[in-house]
Amino acid sequence: MGSGLEDIRIPDDGDAPNKRALVIAAHPDDSEFGVAGTVALWARDGWEVYYLICTDGSKGSEDPEMTSEKLVPMRREEQRAAASVLGVKDVFFLDYVDGELAYTREFARDVVRAIRTIRPNTVFTSDSNQIVRNTFVNHPDHRCAGTVALDCVYPLARNRPSFPELLDEGLEPHSAKEVFLWSTNEVNYKVDITEVIDLKLEALSRHVSQMAGMESRLDQIRAFWRSEDGRYMENFRRIPIPF
Repeated sequence: MGSGLEDIRIPDDGDAPNKRALVIAAHPDDSEFGVAGTVALWARDGWEVYYLICTDGSKGSEDPEMTSEKLVPMRREEQRAAASVLGVKDVFFLDYVDGELAYTREFARDVVRAIRTIRPNTVFTSDSNQIVRNTFVNHPDHRCAGTVALDCVYPLARNRPSFPELLDEGLEPHSAKEVFLWSTNEVNYKVDITEVIDLKLEALSRHVSQMAGMESRLDQIRAFWRSEDGRYMENFRRIPIPF
C-alpha cells in the first residue's frame, strides 16, 4: 500500500513563504498530543496542514485479543478522524513497523519525498531528546522520527545530489523555513491554545483504541497543557532555517 504521496503534486513556490505545514510523527495520536491545538489554530488561519505518520501503530495495544491485522487499519482510521476534527488537509502513512523505527536510507528517502512533495514552509516533529523534562522517557520511535525529520529538513530535502531517484519522480529540492519541536526541554516558543483546547481533546478522543479507560482522566489530561495563569499552551523549540 502506498503512502498516498504519489497522488498529489504541489507547484514549486520557489523561495517564497507559503502557508503549508507538515507534521512528521512516529505514531498515530502523537500529533494530537504534541501539536493538535496549534494545528487547529493554523488551519483556521488558512494554513494547509498535512500529517506524515511514520509507523503503522501495530504495537499500540495491551489487549490480548487484539491483533496487528485488526489494529493497524483501526489506528489508521482513528488518525484520519482525529485529523478531520482539526482541519488537517491530508494524512499520509509510511507504515514502518511500530516499535522498530530505524534510521535507514529508505526511511530518510521517504521523509524527503514527503517534504519535496508537500513543499512546506514549516515542519513540526518530536524532539529527539531521550528524557523529557525529567518526567518521562521519550519513546525510541519518537526520537528516531525527530532525528530523521531534522536531517531531512536540512540538508537532505534541499540537497540536489541526495536521493537522485526522487529527481526522476519529478521531486525538486525544497528548503523549509522553520521547524517546531514538541516534547522539548528547550522551549523558546509557546502557542496559546485556550480557545481550541476542547478541540484538541476531541481529536484525542477519536483515538478510541488508545483512549479506552481514560475518559475518567480527561481533566488530568487537560491539566497537562494548563499553565500557571490558567491558559492552555503548547510548547515548542522553534528553529529557523536561514538558508
